[in-house]
Amino acid sequence: MAVVDLVMPKMGESIMEATVLKWHKKPGDTVKMDETVLEIATDKVDSEVPSTAAGTVTEILFKENDVVPVGTVIARIDTVGAGAAAPTPQPAAPVAAPAPMPAPQPAATAPQPVMAAAPVVSNGDGARFYSPLVLNIAAKEGIGMAELEAIPGTGAEGRVTKKDILNYVANRGNGVPAAVAAPAPQAAAPAVAEPVTQPAQAVASAPAAAPVSAPAASYGNNVEIIEMDRMRKLIADHMVRSKATSPHVTSFTECDVTNIVNWRNKVKNSFEKKYGEKITFTPIFIEAIVNCIRKYPMINSSVDGDKIIVKKDINIGMATALPSGNLIVPVIKNSDTKNLLGITKDVNGLANAARNNKLKADDTQGGTFTLTNVGTFGSLMGTPIINQPQVAILAVGSIKKRPMVLETEQGDVIAIRHMMYLSLSYDHRIVDGSLGASFLTAVANELEVFDPNREV
Repeated sequence: MAVVDLVMPKMGESIMEATVLKWHKKPGDTVKMDETVLEIATDKVDSEVPSTAAGTVTEILFKENDVVPVGTVIARIDTVGAGAAAPTPQPAAPVAAPAPMPAPQPAATAPQPVMAAAPVVSNGDGARFYSPLVLNIAAKEGIGMAELEAIPGTGAEGRVTKKDILNYVANRGNGVPAAVAAPAPQAAAPAVAEPVTQPAQAVASAPAAAPVSAPAASYGNNVEIIEMDRMRKLIADHMVRSKATSPHVTSFTECDVTNIVNWRNKVKNSFEKKYGEKITFTPIFIEAIVNCIRKYPMINSSVDGDKIIVKKDINIGMATALPSGNLIVPVIKNSDTKNLLGITKDVNGLANAARNNKLKADDTQGGTFTLTNVGTFGSLMGTPIINQPQVAILAVGSIKKRPMVLETEQGDVIAIRHMMYLSLSYDHRIVDGSLGASFLTAVANELEVFDPNREV
């Protein structure tokens, strides 16, 4: 019998694991080449995994909701004949200790402990650095600083990785209940760790019961309780971690986009006829952002501990609404190497893929700066949350006609102009008010001097 291993595919450059969402085949089922065997999910994108061979599925090594590292064998296919469905006990030890994670999430109506725990579990008190994700998980699981320090780390310089803490949580939870409580008092000896560990551990049974019985009593009868879907949970976690990681500052300005509006109205039909693409405002905004990032490269960076990582590639993410109402941020790679037509093709292609759930995992990876158009939904302006690990995000509001005072050679006049507000949220750890305001003003100026006679 010739057996082919089906492995978890690498879905993107920085993606190291994926979650098994649904198996379309079970042991004993026949499968064709390139036929879908299972669905998987990374941070935001759901994908189908096709079979790499035709034959019979003999083993499925992971269960639904298991988190599996890329490159790991997830199933085996007999390419000769139908092999006996092999025992499935092997997945019993999947490194997918994250399987317990879905349980804490619903009970994690404790974003407040998360916010409170971040300062307590401070990176400055111990010898090791802890990422915001690790601190977030520690807070949710009631792991105090003393207990966190005792976890062996496999990351660089002994850092505790996501995998390390999830494995620790799984083993900690599999023990006798006393084993969970036992480390807590010892680790909770320091007065600082006490508030974090006590609510999550000593009263572990109470919070578990409270959320179940609380809705009817706390919210009243005339309510509808909606469970967050998987993507909304990921977005919520990402937003909370962003606010806990970066001290946000937002600057505002306005700009006159009359030249852009008039140019687009004049050329949109000929542009589509010539290139087969609709020209929207988004590619024009991205082109202006790219030109200004070249002048202010620190805006195109990220922070790693006490190091500033300045990115040489300019990859612009654009927040896009999905049919479900959730948002996703596909990335236009190497935007600085493309002209307006090239950016337009990428914008339209990624937006269509997002609306039809056809985005690939790599389409959302590698962004260095993000643009969000809150004006699409009628907002004049917004205060966007930084898309980690970036350090800045620009929001553009709706374009409105307003009377403005214009300076002319003959004197000041009042004219009707197309005006738009811009808001830039930035990470005040490395972007101060001077840099943030200078960059924002540069983008506004770039848009205002747009050539209304530009050739298509």
